[in-house]
Amino acid sequence: MELALTTATGKASSKKVEVSDVAFARDYNEGLVHQVVTAYLAGARQGTRAQKTRSEVRGGGAKPFRQKGTGRARAGTIRSPLWRGGGTTFAAKGQDWSQKVNRKQYRAGMQAILSELVRNDRLVVVDKLELAEPKTKLLVEQLTKLGLDSVTIIVDDMDNNLYLAARNLHKVGLSEAGVIDPVNLVRFEKVLITVSALKKLEEMFA
Repeated sequence: MELALTTATGKASSKKVEVSDVAFARDYNEGLVHQVVTAYLAGARQGTRAQKTRSEVRGGGAKPFRQKGTGRARAGTIRSPLWRGGGTTFAAKGQDWSQKVNRKQYRAGMQAILSELVRNDRLVVVDKLELAEPKTKLLVEQLTKLGLDSVTIIVDDMDNNLYLAARNLHKVGLSEAGVIDPVNLVRFEKVLITVSALKKLEEMFA
């Protein structure tokens, strides 16, 4: 299939770029896309929180006072969850939140996402995207000409000027094609991609 290029002024160019139907014309599978996105988000969870139970808190080995005759409730340790400085009753422990997704499933899910972007006219392809200076204002002007507000930019190799200009815009994402993930593709309204990055995605998922 062929994708139309967009000029720097936001108008459709007469030039077109040929891409694989396997990666950009696949049927949409909502269940598979949900699984891929959920698995990616779950894998990003740290799961490093940890609390101590009464047996893990330091101290409390001796009985604080005798069993009877004090008028107080009996106690065997000062590290009881009822006491200040004691352990936690249901202590949270570290855990692994990652979900297994087969390589074939992940590839098919990414193909479905890319294909849906093309069908919904959410994929904007440009020949190249360069900034003369690392200024946010220049990038905003460029995106305004293209009619883009909420957008993730995908490039082949990270340009330092582009990185510095985009990092302060909360509605603009920036990533290299080699490390693109499903969340970046679906969280923004539009995806702006260069031809070289498009070809790299085609190599990865075709």
